[in-house]
Amino acid sequence: MSNTIEDPVAGYKVRPRFKIETNYSVAILRKKLQDGLRQSHATCIGIVNPCYVTIYIPHKDQHYWSPQLNLTFEETEKGSVLRGLYSPRPAVWTMFVFFYALIGLAVLFIGVLGLSYIMLDKPATILWLVPVLSLIFLSLYMVAHFGQKLGEKQMITLHHFTVQCTELVI
Repeated sequence: MSNTIEDPVAGYKVRPRFKIETNYSVAILRKKLQDGLRQSHATCIGIVNPCYVTIYIPHKDQHYWSPQLNLTFEETEKGSVLRGLYSPRPAVWTMFVFFYALIGLAVLFIGVLGLSYIMLDKPATILWLVPVLSLIFLSLYMVAHFGQKLGEKQMITLHHFTVQCTELVI
């Protein structure tokens, strides 16, 4: 991964991710993360499962745009592969997918209806809603970008916590 430790989200990405090949086994990586999460001075909280780990910002520091880090492990001949995915919490992600789908379906419906009017030689003024919905879509995209910028410092916190626990350079 080309991103530095200080800035794991260099450049805008919808869901930044990384992949690290390591000599540690999956069991050792899981144990390191579990021990790190159990420390009283841990900067993050999380859930450790056999094949994946989810790391969050503590509840007292979370806001609507707070990210989470999902880590998955894969055993290899030389050790293991650690894959990380920074993402919004599921409620935020679901809300955006819902609105994107709603806007897409509205554009499809309006497009079909408007083109039907054109084929029947009737005025298709309803097609003016397509650019309006496109602007709403772009606005929603910009809100998502703004939200990711609000959560950037917390992404770096999640990143540093993972680096400290696993002793890997991500």
